[in-house]
Amino acid sequence: MEFSSKLVEQAVEEISKLPGIGKKTALRLALHLLKQPEDQTLLLTEKLKELREHIKYCQICHIISDIEDCTCKTISVDPALICVVEETPDVLAIRNTGQYNGMFHVLGGRISPIDGIGPDELMITSLVNRIKLSEGEIKEVILALSGTLEGDTTAFYLTKQLEELSVEVTSITRGIPVGGELEYADEVTLGRSIMTRSKVNTD
Repeated sequence: MEFSSKLVEQAVEEISKLPGIGKKTALRLALHLLKQPEDQTLLLTEKLKELREHIKYCQICHIISDIEDCTCKTISVDPALICVVEETPDVLAIRNTGQYNGMFHVLGGRISPIDGIGPDELMITSLVNRIKLSEGEIKEVILALSGTLEGDTTAFYLTKQLEELSVEVTSITRGIPVGGELEYADEVTLGRSIMTRSKVNTD
């Protein structure tokens, strides 16, 4: 793709690095921003800068938050249940089903050797320690991971790590297709998959 402006080319290059954005879409977005009032474009730049500089991750559940101690400490939930997800959007998707009232734990991704992401890059040790510190209060760990090879690998690794702890490990089941991302599942399907979860078997 050839550009008449080096500045536009550089903007397109950066925008196209966003997930799901190709060069043509990036060009449309860049040109759209150019047509907007200058103060609107500057406001977007400012908000992105604030997002990068000031966003926090809860030290307990690791959800994206404005503070390091989010509502997971005070919100009224069932302390016996903890749902393990890959990213914050998965938390929002499950909450919106209205079918789950337990705690959450965000891993921050999934095991993917090809991308250089191993267990040490995820919040797995934090999950294990959180269960141990609960002193038996956490009874069930629900694995709500994507139906991909990486998701399955992560689920298997987690199950092995939790085997010696006094918790039941279950996994969402019905309606989530192989290769499917959790955040894109509709609320009814996702709600049913939580309600019909099954025990994980590593044999």
